[in-house]
Amino acid sequence: MSTITIHRPEELSLPLRRSWHRAMDESPDYANPFLAPEFAAGIGRHRGGARVAVLHEGEEAVGFLPYERNALGVGRAIGLGLSDAQALVHRPGVTWDTRELLRACGLSVFEFDHLVEEQKPFGAYVTGTFASPAIDLKDGDYAGYAEWLRGAYPGLAKTTLKKERRLARDLGEMRFVFDERDPAALRTLMRWKSAQYRRTGRMDRFARPWIVELVEQLFQVREEHFTGVLSVVYAGDRPVAAHFGPRSRTVFAPWFTAYDPDLQYYSPGLIMHLRMAEAAGRDGVRLMDLGRGDKEWKDWLKTRELRVGEGFAVRPHPVATAHRLWRRPVRGLRNTVLAHPRLREPADRLLKTVGTLRTTGRMGSGTGTGTGTGSGPAPRRNTGGQRGANAQGNSTPQRNASAQGNAAPRRER
Repeated sequence: MSTITIHRPEELSLPLRRSWHRAMDESPDYANPFLAPEFAAGIGRHRGGARVAVLHEGEEAVGFLPYERNALGVGRAIGLGLSDAQALVHRPGVTWDTRELLRACGLSVFEFDHLVEEQKPFGAYVTGTFASPAIDLKDGDYAGYAEWLRGAYPGLAKTTLKKERRLARDLGEMRFVFDERDPAALRTLMRWKSAQYRRTGRMDRFARPWIVELVEQLFQVREEHFTGVLSVVYAGDRPVAAHFGPRSRTVFAPWFTAYDPDLQYYSPGLIMHLRMAEAAGRDGVRLMDLGRGDKEWKDWLKTRELRVGEGFAVRPHPVATAHRLWRRPVRGLRNTVLAHPRLREPADRLLKTVGTLRTTGRMGSGTGTGTGTGSGPAPRRNTGGQRGANAQGNSTPQRNASAQGNAAPRRER
């Protein structure tokens, strides 16, 4: 077993961060920006229990496990509920004994829900694997966005381009900025997303000041392995839709997408994702990881699926037993609902009803907190065009919003 040292993620030395970057570069499994030290450091500035276990072989750092720990020794992947990729990032050929690793970290249990498939030493503790749809990108010899769209998504091209032309005719010339640096646009995105969460009955992430501050800080990060990218669709001078998410040199991870609810007729969620895919490919990104979740819009846009695991790595300890007995049924129920449309659709309708009551003030003053307004109708399914566009017409669809114990809440897309 390697020697293990424990560090605060925001206090890692420059040589350790460089070794971490090197491990990311040596395996495509670890190219996701959520696995970068910059993301771990961002979480560490706001979560007191954030740590990184560094595995050493002799004098060389060869592996990095970012995690969060509470006072009882219950651990979780760093940013659980916000991160779409989790792993012990390591150099090729490095392995570890999971129980010894947990003991060195002071953990009785380590919970994860987006573990990358390569993590063989954690394999015995995986309770389920799930698809994480992805888009393979390439920078082809295209004259522009319209030609790229017709080549990449011929079934969506006609309807999408028609809606973009209509948007330009109704509101002004349409333009897309892949890497917008205006902080006001970021605030607009968070206001829209906050309103969307509450309108659809989900937990409002941006009602939590630390998540607002985290996003604002990551927006400022401009590094090779992690850059916070804000993208905006404008019609004239009016923002129509916006997205914020991280990218590495080769992987782009969509994170928070929202739009002006008054403009849902134009399918702004679809326009945003297609514009981002085209621009990211031109900028050197080769994979757009859409994240775990069975959503129709992901099925239409994906070119393949990655696999991620969820589960609990444990060592013999009463706290580990209690935690697993408490959390595993909750996860099982959630996964059952998400996997069956007959259960998921009534659950979504119930959440939207709750959201309507919140935004109209019928549930009292304690239920509708957030950073944005609750104005705008609940998204409706677009009834025009072909099926692929319908799936995208409302917005980026929602993810399960149950809080993960003391973890950050699971975000919705």
